[in-house]
Amino acid sequence: MYRKMFKGRAVKRTVPKCKGVCKTYNDIQLKYADSLADNNDIVEFRCNVLIEGLTDGDYTSDIVATKKDGEILVRECLYRKYLIKPKTCRLLEQSRQYWLRRGVTDWGVVIEKEVDACE
Repeated sequence: MYRKMFKGRAVKRTVPKCKGVCKTYNDIQLKYADSLADNNDIVEFRCNVLIEGLTDGDYTSDIVATKKDGEILVRECLYRKYLIKPKTCRLLEQSRQYWLRRGVTDWGVVIEKEVDACE
């Protein structure tokens, strides 16, 4: 989740199945967008969709996709280290509740793969 007017580094590119330009703000979001483009069950997806009415300000959901059966899937992409931050937890819960009120039951969080320190 990022602020609506996020000023950080972004990668802009054209991705199959993505409406408009796919603008990603981190490597996790970038890789997940690529995986959705290759997924045959996904018809289309959008990046950085505005969540209206949050108490913490204007934020966006990272990925909102439509499956072949018409079901909507929402994913928030973030790094594992941010999961312990209270504001992140609060924003994730607000996002989950926002999409649940709109009938979306396939909501989830995408985090980076955990790497063993001994490797």
